Amino acid sequence: MNLRSKIGDKVFAFQSVRDVLAKANNEKSGDALAGIAAESATERVAAKLCLANLQLKDIYENPVIPYDDDEVTRVIYDDLNTTIYESIKNWTVAELRETILKSRRQGDLLNISRGLTSEMIAAAAKLMSTMDLVYASKKIKVSAHCNTTIGLPGTLSFRCQPNHPTDSIEGILASLKEGLSFGSGDACFGVNPVEDNVEGYSRVMRAITDFRDLYEVPTQCVVLAHITTQMQAMEKGVPVDLLFQSIAGSQTANDAFGISAAMLGEARELALHKAPSTGPNVMYFETGQGSEISLDCHHGVDEMTLEARTYGLARRYAPFMLNNVSGFIGPETIYTGKEVLRADLEDLFMGKMHGLPMGIAPCYTNHMKADQDDQEIGTMLCAMAGSNFFMGVPGGDDCMLNYQDTSYYDDASAREILGLRPVPEFEAWLEKMGIMEDGCLTDAAGDASIFDK
Repeated sequence: MNLRSKIGDKVFAFQSVRDVLAKANNEKSGDALAGIAAESATERVAAKLCLANLQLKDIYENPVIPYDDDEVTRVIYDDLNTTIYESIKNWTVAELRETILKSRRQGDLLNISRGLTSEMIAAAAKLMSTMDLVYASKKIKVSAHCNTTIGLPGTLSFRCQPNHPTDSIEGILASLKEGLSFGSGDACFGVNPVEDNVEGYSRVMRAITDFRDLYEVPTQCVVLAHITTQMQAMEKGVPVDLLFQSIAGSQTANDAFGISAAMLGEARELALHKAPSTGPNVMYFETGQGSEISLDCHHGVDEMTLEARTYGLARRYAPFMLNNVSGFIGPETIYTGKEVLRADLEDLFMGKMHGLPMGIAPCYTNHMKADQDDQEIGTMLCAMAGSNFFMGVPGGDDCMLNYQDTSYYDDASAREILGLRPVPEFEAWLEKMGIMEDGCLTDAAGDASIFDK
């Protein structure tokens, strides 16, 4: 295994596969904060050159966090298809990238991915340009079914996110009506609660579920409390279509989240037996580059590689939705608009290459060096790249979480720009309500009062 490369007259020597992966990463503030980033553009190019020439078996034999020390590593390696791995282990990372970009069939890529560790997928992404990432992501469309099916070709779905700073049911439902009037909500109704307890969770969940059932909206409902809160509510008979949890790419970070692989497995089994949704995809995960660095649980691994490992953990549980919020975590991990654009596209590709039904929240916070232009560019690029879904936030500004994301109107615009549609049964419901016709919004769109007439 050669961990050296030469640029001009200078030879760059790297300490390990982990070091090469970190220094080959595009510029991210989190890697610089952790002291593992390339110190110059030249060193970054040297690391990419070194990475391109590594064989897949070099990465397999050198996991960034040892198997015996980390549960996420064990999940990734235990779930690997060793027959497929053995057939491709002598490929270089450059050959893997070329295969991904040249492949014409989604099935071929998803078959190869079963023999790839998450670090291998991250390595290929580090060698890709922005257009490469969009082009590769577009090749893969992964569908999943809960009550409806998202990820069908030609569709773009949205989570209607009617958060409220005091969990006011009246406020949540007012925002929910507005979102639906713009065609947002076919991925799910999803509320982030202010209070994380069974009583508060149950109150919000019953309210949005009752509204869904009253208006016969074909979708699924989720309240994004800690997974243990949701499981307790489900045991008490609260209707829970989807179980949500934030997850990370190292065991120590997941410990900080209060979760384990066993807990996620237990939650999925509970939902398969007790959720009123039809399934079989009953889990919803949220991730983002840099969470492990924020928690000081990165083990010297770069934030992009850790994000890929998060997807390696997620695919064990066959989720209905997985969305990335790299721009939400903070300027210590993703600082500029350029960084968040790159992260969004990396994450969309890596998630889809893991066979996951990926969505993206191309978001930012006001203490980053990013703005609405970056957010809208990210939305259009990720829509072009085949994101299954985006968020739908009233006014594009979440009044509870205090961050900026796709608005209800942005959602509708993205669909019409690219000629995409809601999931079929949701589009039929929108047409019945007079909100959509022939794939476009009608003059009634945006009028939330239609639900009160």
